[in-house]
Amino acid sequence: MMHGFRPALRRTAAALAGRRPLSLRGATVLVTGGASGIGRLIALGAARRGAGRVVVWDLDLQGAEAVAAEIRSQGADAQAERVDVTDAAAVEAAAARAGEVDVAVNNAGVVTGVRLEDATEEGIRRTFEVNALAPYWLTRAVLPGMRARDRGAVVTVASAAGLVGVARQTDYSATKHAAVGFAESLAAELRKDGSRVTSLAVCPFYIDTGMFAGVRSRVPWLLPVLDPRHVAQEVLDAVEAGRTRLLLPRAVGLIAPLRALPAPVFDLAMDVLGVNATMDGFTGRRSRLFAGRETAR
Repeated sequence: MMHGFRPALRRTAAALAGRRPLSLRGATVLVTGGASGIGRLIALGAARRGAGRVVVWDLDLQGAEAVAAEIRSQGADAQAERVDVTDAAAVEAAAARAGEVDVAVNNAGVVTGVRLEDATEEGIRRTFEVNALAPYWLTRAVLPGMRARDRGAVVTVASAAGLVGVARQTDYSATKHAAVGFAESLAAELRKDGSRVTSLAVCPFYIDTGMFAGVRSRVPWLLPVLDPRHVAQEVLDAVEAGRTRLLLPRAVGLIAPLRALPAPVFDLAMDVLGVNATMDGFTGRRSRLFAGRETAR
């Protein structure tokens, strides 16, 4: 009984806050980078919440098919497809095959984790193509249908690094700033038009999926490396509540007021918190699918 009560309570609270709640029950949810990490957990979580169909995109077709099989074992319909989200034409064609999409999750992401002098042109370009440009191609493909039905949500998994620059993330942080700007600007357009479609920007600290293997937090009591299961649940809660921004943990929300301080004081605060030392032990994990680091969260 409580399981049904909590979503209803969230939707009521969202309505009172002027949000546009969206039940996942019966919805079609499409997740990029869905073969592993947060993408996999979001896809599985959507199925558990009653999604009628879950579409899993990834470069790793075998992994995507395994996730689709897990979803089918829960009684939901699922499709898996190998899609390169940096190829706008391929995304448009795959989105047409997917049909009506109620929730689109821009989750695919890459990180190099190197100093600027050590970054390659290939790595920089790939990071921008996956993290900053790919959300445009999927969103442009599915948004017209959402607008026509006046129902839906676009989720952009950005990062706390989209709110503050971090050492050894000159490419990653830049693309995540772009992702936050994309999601917020889209939310503004939708709100201005009176649309019930929502745009959610997700800004988590590091997540323990392996993508950022080796990172450390100096203040884990304030900024812990996050449990991916918790993050996936929070993302789905935010979608159903109609939220437009999700900061994890809540301490990430301190970045905005700290920005009001003089720049040297803000920089000192970031250094005291160890933000620019988090990547010192970074190893990440090599992708089998292209020359670079991890391809999905």
